[in-house]
Amino acid sequence: MRNALGSVDSVLLLGGRSEIGLAIVERLVRNGARKVMLAARGGTAPAERLRALGAEVHVAEFDAARPETHPALIDEAVARLGDLDVVIPAFGVLGDQARYEEDPVAAARDVAVNFGGHVSVGLAAARRLREQGHGTLVVLSSVAGVRVRKANFVYGSAKAGLDGFARGLADSLHGTGVRVLIVRPGFVIGRMTQGMTPAPFSVTVDTVADAVVGAIASGRRTVWVPAVLGPIFTVMRHLPGWAWRRLPR
Repeated sequence: MRNALGSVDSVLLLGGRSEIGLAIVERLVRNGARKVMLAARGGTAPAERLRALGAEVHVAEFDAARPETHPALIDEAVARLGDLDVVIPAFGVLGDQARYEEDPVAAARDVAVNFGGHVSVGLAAARRLREQGHGTLVVLSSVAGVRVRKANFVYGSAKAGLDGFARGLADSLHGTGVRVLIVRPGFVIGRMTQGMTPAPFSVTVDTVADAVVGAIASGRRTVWVPAVLGPIFTVMRHLPGWAWRRLPR
């Protein structure tokens, strides 16, 4: 439940070692959140920094590839934190397009995490948020899913599915007091993209985290990072195929 000042009090991060996820949670803690669960594979996550900021931090086992365990994890989070103010699924695999084309099994496995895992935890979290009558589910989508490019079409297609899922889920929750916040960043400079050449309009992890926290506070339902990507992709969606295919990234 939000505290007396209306600030977020409890946060569940699924993908408890995510660079973006942790940056968002740290900002929420600095803004007043006091109860956090970090759910990560192996049950290990960097909790000490958040504890040093005064948060009560719990760490739990989470495997995005095992959807049968996800409802129980949401129940565990509720048992430890009480009502969930913000739920952030922040897990995923960037992968390599060339490798996927040589190894379809690896492609299917990673899509199961990047899309199927988010569907599973998203539905489980939404059910709980609907029951309590409030809360925000943050969906980390990507411009890669707005219109899928040849350079990373396996990853992009999973993000496209996730973005569509999030929009449909948001519509299904209308009027319940629950909000789905869809975040569409461009190229994010961080651990996941280390060694890659940044694309135009690249952003840092901190920029994404600041935008998400601001959107949570303001009640927004969609945020592009940077904001200029919104109007750009309004146009890019409608480029003819021959022009789109010429884009290298």
